[in-house]
Amino acid sequence: MAKLMMKGNEAMALAALKGGCKAFFGYPITPQSELPEYLSRYMKDYGGVFLQAESEVAAINMVYGASAAGVRVMTSSSSPGVALKQEGISYMAGAELPGVIINVMRGGPGLGGIQPSQADYKQVTRGGGNGDYYCLAFAPESLQETVDIIKEAFVLADLYRNPVMIAVDGLIGQMMEPVDVDRPVPEYNIPEKTWAANGAMGKRERNIVNSLYLNPKELEDHSLRLHKKYLKMKEKEQRYEIVNGEDAEIMIVAYGTMARICRSAIEVLKEQGVKVGLLRPISIWPYPEIAFDELSSTVKGLLTCELSTGQMIDDVKIANRGRLPIGFFGRTGGMLPETEEIVDAVLEMLKELRHE
Repeated sequence: MAKLMMKGNEAMALAALKGGCKAFFGYPITPQSELPEYLSRYMKDYGGVFLQAESEVAAINMVYGASAAGVRVMTSSSSPGVALKQEGISYMAGAELPGVIINVMRGGPGLGGIQPSQADYKQVTRGGGNGDYYCLAFAPESLQETVDIIKEAFVLADLYRNPVMIAVDGLIGQMMEPVDVDRPVPEYNIPEKTWAANGAMGKRERNIVNSLYLNPKELEDHSLRLHKKYLKMKEKEQRYEIVNGEDAEIMIVAYGTMARICRSAIEVLKEQGVKVGLLRPISIWPYPEIAFDELSSTVKGLLTCELSTGQMIDDVKIANRGRLPIGFFGRTGGMLPETEEIVDAVLEMLKELRHE
């Protein structure tokens, strides 16, 4: 199929339909409102159900119910809305229910603003709900990558019986790029959903979908079994890209929109004879720690660049394991940096490392 020029939010909605999404429950909030608007118009053409809930809390509990019935289901929101959904996401993880949650991030804290931000990194990767749980979480850089990951996310959610979160920012949601929405994604052997409470009417034993374990030993056993699943995710799902890593002196670590801006800075620095690479996490949980083991011996330092005051930098420190100096550059509140600001941050770090 020829590529379509699409707005980010609408491309994400179409990707969900192409990924087999049969139910969407959400509540409007900028800068992602075009996503549910698109689904409200076209979901019925794909044999699915769209419902605008009365609140974000209601929406995530509807997602819980649809998933418990074995349906491929999704919700989307922006930062404050995702915060309201966190309890339900914890319930889904505890009950081992698949589902896809898209967060088109905006500035915070609180209501903040509607401009692009990456300040929800810890909300996405650590979970705002209670208990020992994780969601698979991906942070694509382009619309094509976003489309591909959303389609695959429904499969991964079913494979692991776990929520999957997609973290993009308001710029990716609002910009336009050409996308191929029919590009194939990896295939997985997904078992039949025999666990689902799908009204079997005597055809098999009745299933009860639940995350409540009042016996402490039973809850511990359940949590440890989930933990083994998360360890498997860590082993199988670390994803990343390394650019110009062969002889780089500084390695920038950035994801999403910030990675796009850093690519431009790397080209400017190349013209100045400065060798800089990019380590771009694609999965932000599990964090691609294995990528840091691949860094060239020429690398003298890491520069973490984020659209926040510094949240991913904690994961960079963990993955680095004290091997290299780490610097930080960030803009927040919806402010996007100019390429020159990143260039200056790299040159300043190089001066410090060279003791100039």
